[in-house]
Amino acid sequence: MPKTYPIYLVDDEERVRELLGELCADRGLDCRGFADGDEFLGVLDELEPGCVLLDMRLPRLSGLQVQAQMLERGRALPVVAITGHADADMAVESMKMGAVDFLQKPFPGEVLFEAIGRAFARLEQWEA
Repeated sequence: MPKTYPIYLVDDEERVRELLGELCADRGLDCRGFADGDEFLGVLDELEPGCVLLDMRLPRLSGLQVQAQMLERGRALPVVAITGHADADMAVESMKMGAVDFLQKPFPGEVLFEAIGRAFARLEQWEA
């Protein structure tokens, strides 16, 4: 069985955090939710390596700003970018900063878990 890691879900919509958290729990995955980028960045240095499900449209700091701050701090955790309002420039910028995937809401659960699997594989490579 492949190694799993924690999932950090940064999304300002409580219902999205609940639904994705339940989907992860159903697969035996540990998912911790954050309502905005500030809350997530406030504990970033304390978090063990994991996959970040990062909404691109957040209050105060955008998902791209959160990704940039992660890189500045040397905490380049693999990101799966998620958004309900995608545009090509946003997707390109997120991928340039190392995102594993860019998913537009709503997305099928299988697509999400394939992206999470790629993030876990990246973490395994980094640990090797």
